[in-house]
Amino acid sequence: MARFLEYQGKEWLAKAGMPVPKGRPASTPEEAREAAEWIGGPVAVKGQVQAGGRGKAGIVKLVNTPDEAAAAAAEILSKTVKGLPVRKVLVEEKLDIKKEFYCSFVVNGAKEARSPMLMFSVEGGMDIESVPEDKLLKINVDPINGLQTYDAVDLAAKAGIAPEELTKFAKFLTKLSQTYKKYDCMTLEINPFVMTGNGNLICADCKMEIDNSSVGRHPEFGFDIARDLPGEPTELDYIGWSIEETDARGTGFLMNMGYDEVSPGYVGYHPIGGGSAMMGLDALNQVGLKPANYADTSGNPVASKIYRVAKSVLSQPNIDGYLLGGFMMANQEQWHHAHAIVKVLREILPTQKPGLPCVLLLCGNREDESLEILKTGLADLMTSDGPGKRIEIYGKEYVTDTKFIGERLLALSKDYRAEKEAQGK
Repeated sequence: MARFLEYQGKEWLAKAGMPVPKGRPASTPEEAREAAEWIGGPVAVKGQVQAGGRGKAGIVKLVNTPDEAAAAAAEILSKTVKGLPVRKVLVEEKLDIKKEFYCSFVVNGAKEARSPMLMFSVEGGMDIESVPEDKLLKINVDPINGLQTYDAVDLAAKAGIAPEELTKFAKFLTKLSQTYKKYDCMTLEINPFVMTGNGNLICADCKMEIDNSSVGRHPEFGFDIARDLPGEPTELDYIGWSIEETDARGTGFLMNMGYDEVSPGYVGYHPIGGGSAMMGLDALNQVGLKPANYADTSGNPVASKIYRVAKSVLSQPNIDGYLLGGFMMANQEQWHHAHAIVKVLREILPTQKPGLPCVLLLCGNREDESLEILKTGLADLMTSDGPGKRIEIYGKEYVTDTKFIGERLLALSKDYRAEKEAQGK
């Protein structure tokens, strides 16, 4: 899912007519000082990362003056939370909080529902897992018409909202339901939304995640990559997304796994399909190797798309091998993979990565022809002193033998590293 940071989500909530605190993002202490001066009073300075537990991580601070806001921002911007550097802070007005509440709209994938679901609780401001079950109310929402006022009133009443406040809560929740649908959200969580001392309801926090498939309908969001990522996009992530974005023929997925380029034991990982990917990871884990990336070329992609993915995988620096993991009897035409891999290896191995271990497991539809394409197309590279001397090709006889495939790649990788060390590389 494509995710917003809190300040981005609040900007879109405000455009949809939802009440949010007065505030704006800052990338430097000086910008934080200016934001606090613009707000004109005590403020909250909140680190912006895609991670929970920000309060416990020390990146949310309440301050009284612009100078204190600048100092707080300087401290927060120097931190890393769960491996994610804090690049921005949100400086916003300190709210006069009378009571905190929880609500979220998510997708209920149960077969009897398959619809949005509203979760609501009078116990807000804590992890949803910590809310007592009897305090968390749930209701499925009509995906076409959204949350109806009478359902919102009924839900709020069951939660214990005072009768004189029911209309206010119903308006807030139905408006949020409309926003959820308008923006094609997968998740829209407000934890907490608060009642202030003067009785207003305000979104004090925001977690917004958009359905990847809908990002094309929302150019206004400005997403570079329409997918969920564990951190900031890398160069490989941008390359992988460009392959998906420009060619819809089958799957050609590619993303970074955060590997350390200076450490040994990472291999370029190229599975074919989801089940195959899990088996390939098992092959690597059994022998202590690690994937430098994740990829997938399934759904019968054309050779040109497979070529782009494979070349990106093989072009990663300092990898100790390449695994084409076809651990499934695929029903797609496997000769597309064979043609693509031959072209890539003939381009990469002779000049860029001579001797790189390449274990190629390919089976399924047109398997015999595909293996012959590999063997014939790479034969002159696979001589004892050729750039492809560590290429090994396997078919269906090893489709479930993850241990064997892993051990072969490990043995070849050790030999490759030893050769590079002897050459002083």
